[in-house]
Amino acid sequence: MERPRAHLALLTAVAVALTGCSADLGTRSASGPATPAATASPTSPAGGPAALEAAYERVIGEVLPSIVQINTRTGLGSGVVYDSAGHIVTNAHVIGEAREFEVTLASGGAPRPARLVESFTLGDLAVIKVDDPTGLAPATFGDSGRLRVGQIVLAMGNPLGLSGSVTNGIVSALGRTVSEPQTQGSPGATITNAIQTSAAINPGNSGGALVNLAGEVIGIPTLAATNPELGGGAAPGIGFAIPSDTVTDIADQIIKGGKVTNTRRAALGVAVQTVVGAQGRPVGVGVMRVTPGGGAERAGIEPGDVIVSVGGTETPTTQALSEVLATLTPGKEAEVGLLRPDGSTSTVTVTLGELSGE
Repeated sequence: MERPRAHLALLTAVAVALTGCSADLGTRSASGPATPAATASPTSPAGGPAALEAAYERVIGEVLPSIVQINTRTGLGSGVVYDSAGHIVTNAHVIGEAREFEVTLASGGAPRPARLVESFTLGDLAVIKVDDPTGLAPATFGDSGRLRVGQIVLAMGNPLGLSGSVTNGIVSALGRTVSEPQTQGSPGATITNAIQTSAAINPGNSGGALVNLAGEVIGIPTLAATNPELGGGAAPGIGFAIPSDTVTDIADQIIKGGKVTNTRRAALGVAVQTVVGAQGRPVGVGVMRVTPGGGAERAGIEPGDVIVSVGGTETPTTQALSEVLATLTPGKEAEVGLLRPDGSTSTVTVTLGELSGE
């Protein structure tokens, strides 16, 4: 699917919305079930409260020097030192439309100029590079595929501009699909396999580190929840992070080739917009344009058709369609339910393409 032209944000069953956790962004949303966690070796220390406290101190001392503050003209966020060459990974929504930044190390000192290497807005990730990498302390990235629910984690970043802040919590759930609506300077993203955590995430935490007690970065904090039923007030203990396996995959592609060449995201090969019914509710995704030679065209999908389901999952909005496609694999087949312009319905089989990272 090409990038949606319009969308309607979905809310979870408990009416939870999300806010981007850089200091200048607005409301976002998430939905999707959790999937079972993979097996993992324990990282919690034995020996009681004193040993746990000592583990916290050790991990903070090891990892905090790798966390930086990123300032743009419109706000601030966090970043994680990726390598000794000066590459720093952060959220795409932290940098927005900026191309030049000031980076402040956790150890202090004068801000260092940095520039954008590439932004991968589809997955809300970006890589920037400081001009002077002297003294940078690269973080150790762990295997997020080995996480389990209940594991203790620490969130490190610069919430509200308070540099070097740390909060603690647990891995609350795994395998979430988190959707971000489009805002100015942030074209939106769908994050698959997101880590849900109870560690407090506040504005400015975006792009920082979610760390296990082995001192490994296992995620990049990206979103914090608010409750619309309480007037947008905080929903404590609900935050989301991009898993480290995704972060390292995207960052390595950007550093080596200057762009993301393999998004690992499925695409139908259509440009779409949400269709609203007579009752004012979204009823499907209208096809505006079909990519020549793409899977949709080969399956007989035409402009004017309305996509109502993919793989048996309803797609009332472009956001819902993005969420479904983000869980599918390029090259595989998917059954697509259609409402034709004449009012008839049909189901076609589409061989999925790969979503471009451009």
